[in-house]
Amino acid sequence: MQLPDLDPDKPVLLAGPTASGKSALAMEIAQKQGGVIVNADASQIYDCWRVVTARPSTAEENSLPHHLYGHVKYDAQYSAGHWLREVKPLLDGPERPIIVGGTGLYFSTLTEGLAEIPPPPAEIRTQGDSLSLAVLLAQLDPQTAGRIDLNNRARVQRAWEVLQSTGQSLAEWQDDTPAPILPIETCNSLVMHSPKDWLEPRIRRRFDQMIEQGALEEVEAMRDRYDPALPACKAIGVPELMGYITGSLTLEEAREQAAIATRRYAKRQRSWFRSRMKHWVRIESSTL
Repeated sequence: MQLPDLDPDKPVLLAGPTASGKSALAMEIAQKQGGVIVNADASQIYDCWRVVTARPSTAEENSLPHHLYGHVKYDAQYSAGHWLREVKPLLDGPERPIIVGGTGLYFSTLTEGLAEIPPPPAEIRTQGDSLSLAVLLAQLDPQTAGRIDLNNRARVQRAWEVLQSTGQSLAEWQDDTPAPILPIETCNSLVMHSPKDWLEPRIRRRFDQMIEQGALEEVEAMRDRYDPALPACKAIGVPELMGYITGSLTLEEAREQAAIATRRYAKRQRSWFRSRMKHWVRIESSTL
């Protein structure tokens, strides 16, 4: 594999859509140039999923230092702020971090800063849970609405909760954000470009590989604890495979629905990368 030209004295940030090969590239960089691999994927933090979220295998984790993978309980509260606090000490370690993932929000909090917004009261969160996406959207201010993914209910509800609980919009909080802990100019910042026609067959192949590697057994083990409202249980592939396990879907229907959900997620990721990572070095996935 031809590695990009990297400054060995700078941390590596490697963003890319799901199934783009970014984890393999991160490991290649670590093997050839040194460094510790740090997770920046919001689904791979949970201890209940390895296969279904395509986390590095046990052998891969044992062969190279990996951090922030599978360390959070399935029902624990976890946010970009939690992740940022856990990443911070890793930036000061003896080896340079190679931070890899597909959660754009994690990278933006790292390189652009994070507003310290007070958590909303439980009653505000409960109220938000009871409202439709349309109602939540109708109550957002235009500045905030222009900055978030309006199809992502979790993001919309979070913005609504901030406004309701603090009286200040999410956009206003963001505009008062402190300095980032890792400015982008201090990093090797790479973003993988994965054309849709190249990515689609990889998405389908990866689902089949997950089945072969034990994804059904992994989801079955969570059947009694499954809660579709939990972020951990919204990981792509989990609702679809749970549908198969409980008899509401055939395996082929689960496969097709998972492929559609993954494709839509990858599209949202690519949109984020285009808008927020314009100055990152672009790596063509199809050439690796």
